Amino acid sequence: MDYLSIIKRPIEAELNEFIELFSKALTHEDGMLGSALSHIRQRGGKRMRPILILLMARNYGRISSVTQHSAVGLELLHTASLVHDDVVDESAERRGQASVNATYNNKVAVLVGDYILSTALLHVAYTGHRQIVEYLAELGRTLAAGEILQLSNIQNQEISEDVYYQVIQQKTAALFEACAAIGALSAGASDEEVKKAGEFGKNLGIIFQIRDDIFDYYDSKEIGKPTGNDMTEGKLTLPVIYALNHTYFESMHTLARKVKTGTINADEIAVLVEFTKQQGGIEYAERRMEEFSQICMDFINSSVKEEAIKEALTAYVDYVIQRNY
Repeated sequence: MDYLSIIKRPIEAELNEFIELFSKALTHEDGMLGSALSHIRQRGGKRMRPILILLMARNYGRISSVTQHSAVGLELLHTASLVHDDVVDESAERRGQASVNATYNNKVAVLVGDYILSTALLHVAYTGHRQIVEYLAELGRTLAAGEILQLSNIQNQEISEDVYYQVIQQKTAALFEACAAIGALSAGASDEEVKKAGEFGKNLGIIFQIRDDIFDYYDSKEIGKPTGNDMTEGKLTLPVIYALNHTYFESMHTLARKVKTGTINADEIAVLVEFTKQQGGIEYAERRMEEFSQICMDFINSSVKEEAIKEALTAYVDYVIQRNY
């Protein structure tokens, strides 16, 4: 099924307007800055976050210039955070494309990220909507706190599913929550409607991150990272956390501790990945995605009236679960 066509159908014209506005925001005449921004623009992507903002605005009213500038501001904030994350993680690639820090250097990447972040603030200021400005500023704080929590968790010897959810709720889930809530706010939704929309976005973000984490157990050039990349960076994700906590093998816990101390090698990662698959870690993560998707569907069935938007949001949930990169 072509989920993306169904998702975009009710907002196709408005999405094209967003892409034009976003591309303009990531354009500069200066040599190195212009070149770096052009490099980031080429990454493109499927625009899943701005699409969610546009769909949620349509659900509660209409897509206005407030919606569009909110979407550009939020996507720029996300883009800036990715540029900075690649510096922190010392990543050479982002979704199959060379990262900014690898193409230029860390200094340039940090400054380009700062420039994009400032442009995000400029666009959200254009909305003239105090609540949206506050929401985006709070999101920036939450994303940074989530990154720090993730770094501190690497040093934590406890292997906890609760901590895993704490981290993703301050990262991917917070981002999707903000998209849905800001989309609703831009269309004049009530406080209660904004809260419900945000909860929907948060659950959607959790599904998105779990699916992303499952990818780490399979090698794929499309994804742009090798098997076990998260473990190389000191991260234990949901599938391996489940496997470790539900079948005790001292040797596997020893490898998990090596992940956290950054002393694990590629062969040992392969052993831990295989152990996770054999102990049902992938199936458990898929069951958790299904549980969160049911909560998302409850929102769609109770809070979305227009059939085209209902179809689009249902396809959105299905796509996030079933995507293969």
